[in-house]
Amino acid sequence: MQDFLTAAAILIVGGAAVLVLWRGTRNKQSLSTEAQRVTYETLHTAWSAAPPLRAGLVPDAAKKSARHLRTLLDTPALALTDETEVVAWEGVSDHHAADAMTQAEDVFLTGRTQAFDIGCTEPNCPINCAVVAPLTVEGRVVGTLAAYSREASAGLVRATNQVARWAAGQLELAELDRSRTRLVEAEVRALRAQISPHFIYNSLSAIASYVRTNPERARTLLLDFADFTRYSFRRHGDFTTLAEELRSIDQYLALERARFGERLKVTLQVAPEVLPVTVPFLCLQPLVENAVRHGMEGKVEPGHIQIHANDSGAEAQITIEDDGIGMDPEKLRRTLAGQVDESAGIGLGNIDERLRRVYGDEYGLVVETACGLGTKITVRVPKYHAGINGM
Repeated sequence: MQDFLTAAAILIVGGAAVLVLWRGTRNKQSLSTEAQRVTYETLHTAWSAAPPLRAGLVPDAAKKSARHLRTLLDTPALALTDETEVVAWEGVSDHHAADAMTQAEDVFLTGRTQAFDIGCTEPNCPINCAVVAPLTVEGRVVGTLAAYSREASAGLVRATNQVARWAAGQLELAELDRSRTRLVEAEVRALRAQISPHFIYNSLSAIASYVRTNPERARTLLLDFADFTRYSFRRHGDFTTLAEELRSIDQYLALERARFGERLKVTLQVAPEVLPVTVPFLCLQPLVENAVRHGMEGKVEPGHIQIHANDSGAEAQITIEDDGIGMDPEKLRRTLAGQVDESAGIGLGNIDERLRRVYGDEYGLVVETACGLGTKITVRVPKYHAGINGM
């Protein structure tokens, strides 16, 4: 007879410990191979359950996740609930699903795992008990995970607790994702709120001045205004292409040239290779508005704005430069540190933070300026970055 032994390992999956047991021969090579197989299968199952959980406790996603969670626990059935209903039942004996919310009540009240003796009267039903564990996110029970089996052994209780903790970790990450999305949306709304007062009134006034003297130009400017505002106030997508951002900037500058006439000179040079590069939505237009504002403020002679977008190997490099009044470096430092000071630039701190969050700290704004010496802002973005889609 072969001599068998039982081995165990603790796998750290998504920040939670999962106990894995297997039996194998005392032969070290066989044991090692079996351990590797079980480790792989467990990790694969856990990570298969993770993406649906990131969508939250919604029925379609919960059903996909429940299948993998039941495999982890190896129970006849498993249920996931939110605070009001059963969002997924996976496995046999679904006649027990109607009682899942009743069993979850004590868990919501106490925040502790509970074991219930079901005592099913159905013949051949493999379920006699339920172990219900809380799904806790930021200190609040948002749902439960219930494992159904023939016996509520101590091992099942421990395993259900661990899997529930791991699942709750995925739900917490989902909440962080949603919070990040809300933050980005709030930042874009803040940029829009800062942009609009600085150009809408003056743009409409400039358009009105051409209605009688040059109706065709008034019509063209009105179309530019409509396209610009449609782009700036769109609701979809955190990212856009450099081509779309520059197109919006060109429309913005057309409106400003209508206002300033020959006093505003613009140089725009763009390498065609960088036009498809993905950039955060509204990461450049506020910088151009700053350049116009600071480049023209208090000047009688023409102001010159230069915009260059160059191919720099694995990156696109965009520079926006004006020859205007410049900025106080100390005010600029406070703005980039998150202290709001609109006089130091519209949305500079906002844009700097967004770039760093998306690409890393090495991709923050580089600003060269001094009072009376103009301002040059450099933006670098990778041509390709994991997890970013253009539209």
